[in-house]
Amino acid sequence: MTEAETRRLLCDLAASLFVRGFSVGSAGNISVKLEEGGYLMTPTNSSLGRLDPARLSRLDADFVPVGGDRPSKEVFLHRAFYAARPGAGAVVHLHSTMATAIACLPDLDQDNPIPPLTPYFVMRVGRRMPVVPYYRPGDAAMEPAVRAAAADARAILLANHGPVVSAATLTDAVYAAEELEEAAKLFLLLRGAQPRLLSAAQVEDLLTNFG
Repeated sequence: MTEAETRRLLCDLAASLFVRGFSVGSAGNISVKLEEGGYLMTPTNSSLGRLDPARLSRLDADFVPVGGDRPSKEVFLHRAFYAARPGAGAVVHLHSTMATAIACLPDLDQDNPIPPLTPYFVMRVGRRMPVVPYYRPGDAAMEPAVRAAAADARAILLANHGPVVSAATLTDAVYAAEELEEAAKLFLLLRGAQPRLLSAAQVEDLLTNFG
């Protein structure tokens, strides 16, 4: 895929997330690794629903801005994921309602707050999704914590903030973010009940065949 095609795809997927309520205002940011090297990222204080392909931030391999508008102030979140997960080709950070609600609950397992309810959650998000302790939005001090958490997790929740999801491609990262929000919704609907969870063997089977 050419850089021009990637720019259009990023804007189209971001707009789709925005119109369906996965982000509001200027919340959320997305990045993608380019085949020719470097990255594209959504600019700071931009709406995912109104991105201009020509104005996306262009960063070099060291995340130094080299073109377009100024990148998101949370560029360090993305840098941490790419450093921890060499196979990652895209990172999506949203403030989606249900996942963020779970990120605000203190009485859950902070190492893996959403249990394996559905196969698609396991297939898209993986075995675990830890919660990273609260940091002020834009505080680069969280980068080491994010990098450590992402070392063995495709996705994390930032406490009282929202989800960050990675995948091999931009489309897959968006799909994973969508699946995470749906799993969060199911978990909150079933909270207080005793749902049937996928067994450890079933989870392992999914990760072996689709992980």
